Amino acid sequence: MFRAPARLYRVLAIAEAITWTLLIGAIIARALGAPGVVVTIGGGIHGFVFLAYGATALLVAINQRWHPGVAVLAVASAVVPYATVPMEIWLHRTGRLDGAWRLVATDDPRDHRWFDRLVRWFLNRPWVLAALLVVAIVGLYVVLLLAGPPGGK
Repeated sequence: MFRAPARLYRVLAIAEAITWTLLIGAIIARALGAPGVVVTIGGGIHGFVFLAYGATALLVAINQRWHPGVAVLAVASAVVPYATVPMEIWLHRTGRLDGAWRLVATDDPRDHRWFDRLVRWFLNRPWVLAALLVVAIVGLYVVLLLAGPPGGK
């Protein structure tokens, strides 16, 4: 299913936009009298997908060798409601999502740096990479939950 970086990025970009809808709907429902737990649930789901999108954007940025500014813009697009979808469209149209996962070294000198070798090692072991990402995302999510909601309430 995710044999190409473009596919994985698109799925997470759309999922992030969908969870924005869930969160915004929960906020509106609470304003109309629904219990506050709807925002807790909607916010929790959105927060998890937000972090997963950020991790995916970074992984794809590294694989595709985006300029750091493009990588930051891709991650930051998750902060603005629904911005991940136009970001994905722009990345696709500009060819930044073209290509496959870099699973083998080429003659490119960048392929022989320690960082690229490490990324390639993980990309060749997708279950290890997925487990690492899940642990990292869940760990960050738990830390953020313990820190409390924005605004200190």
